[in-house]
Amino acid sequence: MSTSLILLSLLVIGIAAYVMASSRANALSGGKSSNLHSRPGYYGSYAAVWAMLPSLIVLALWLSISPSIIETSIRGAFPDEVKAQPAATQNLNYGMVSAIARGLPKLTAEEVAGITDGSIDIQAKLGEKGVPLAGAAEPYMIEGAKNLTAKTAVSRLVMTGVVLLLAVAGAAYGLRSVAPRFRARNQVERVMLWGLIVASSIAILTTIGIVLSMLSEAARFFAMVPASDFFFGTVWDPRFAGAGGTSTEGQFGLIPLLAGTLYIGFVAMLVAVPVGLFAAIYMAEYASPRLRSLAKPLLEVLAGIPTIVYGFFALVTVGPFLRDLSQQVNGLVTGNYMNFIQAQSVLTAGIVMGIMLIPYVSSLSDDIITAVPRAMRDGSLGLGATRSETIKKVILPAALPGIVGALLMTASRAIGETMIVVLAAGVAARIDINPFEPMTTVTVKIVSQLTGDLEFTSPQTLVAFALGITLFCITLCLNIYALYIVRKYREQYE
Repeated sequence: MSTSLILLSLLVIGIAAYVMASSRANALSGGKSSNLHSRPGYYGSYAAVWAMLPSLIVLALWLSISPSIIETSIRGAFPDEVKAQPAATQNLNYGMVSAIARGLPKLTAEEVAGITDGSIDIQAKLGEKGVPLAGAAEPYMIEGAKNLTAKTAVSRLVMTGVVLLLAVAGAAYGLRSVAPRFRARNQVERVMLWGLIVASSIAILTTIGIVLSMLSEAARFFAMVPASDFFFGTVWDPRFAGAGGTSTEGQFGLIPLLAGTLYIGFVAMLVAVPVGLFAAIYMAEYASPRLRSLAKPLLEVLAGIPTIVYGFFALVTVGPFLRDLSQQVNGLVTGNYMNFIQAQSVLTAGIVMGIMLIPYVSSLSDDIITAVPRAMRDGSLGLGATRSETIKKVILPAALPGIVGALLMTASRAIGETMIVVLAAGVAARIDINPFEPMTTVTVKIVSQLTGDLEFTSPQTLVAFALGITLFCITLCLNIYALYIVRKYREQYE
């Protein structure tokens, strides 16, 4: 039975348990809910939880663990000369076994027999069935594929029986527990509480795992390259090493990448902050409800556009436009029609990234401005202030801490952008104050260092983790500082 059918069966059993437990609770109460500790629905939910939750846990554990156990068993049956090969080669061999195992069910018994005795070319036959093999199959691979198919089928059969039996037993236990004074509501709410705790823990554990993985790999990098050369170096020239290489030659200066990251982010904020903030003020204070209901969703559509689309927009439209404009301006002023703005430049990337950030600034600022109590507006207007004076001297000062926090969070979003920078600012790692020249960012170099046939043994690859943990710390500090500002300077209004 497939996993989807097992899940469907568990759902049916859970629904049946819910209906039966609710009906039994109604029968025991004699039609009077006051005779029950909990509502009938809680008794049904309790039975459904017992019918489904333990079975789902066992199913998830089985699907997670059994493939590793089967793989270990299959690998253990490989010939000794195969076991002596490097781990990468053994992984490729097992991949061939898995591919053959996927193709065997598509063959007839005669074709399987022909493949076993060697009269049929397995590579050609499986290719006809839509299962291409990367190379020629050895006899032990065919035997391993048969064992893999058989053991997987047995594991699937036993799993189905255990899970369904556990579901039925859980439903029976839930039905048996139904009694007038049984605290079903407390038990169901306890299960929901633990579910919420698990859900909230996933994000925390994921963050911890990301940080630990980056720290461990970054520590390996700093064991090869001094930290002072990385954090204070002004030249980025990693000099890639090939797969399996451990060359430590190259210069891994962070300063050019950090300068490009902050420079492009600064230009983007110069574009996004005025436009987004003024749009938020207009929608919160001047726009009619009908216009606001149309303008705000249309503005926030920008936030849903993939960043690669912005990159194409910068590469095809904005960059050539700025280049041609500079050429025309230079020709009119000096008579020399030479463009002084490159198509790929800090200015191009900053403008397009700023356009992308406008909905973040606008939406967050709008929510903060509208949260200012209405009484403050009415009081200012009642004292004779105009609407613009009320905005400048009452509303914006009251909303300023939240707006500053929103801007800092938007800045952390700009620092982590990759695709726009690749297409609009290039990949040149250098220090330059001219916004008309190309530069690059930390995220771009992380991608480039992890692209290609490389192993995680050389500093040329491990430097990506050092860059990642550095960028993580920068954005984390920005977010913490934003929260600090919001909490420290937030005014409480009665």
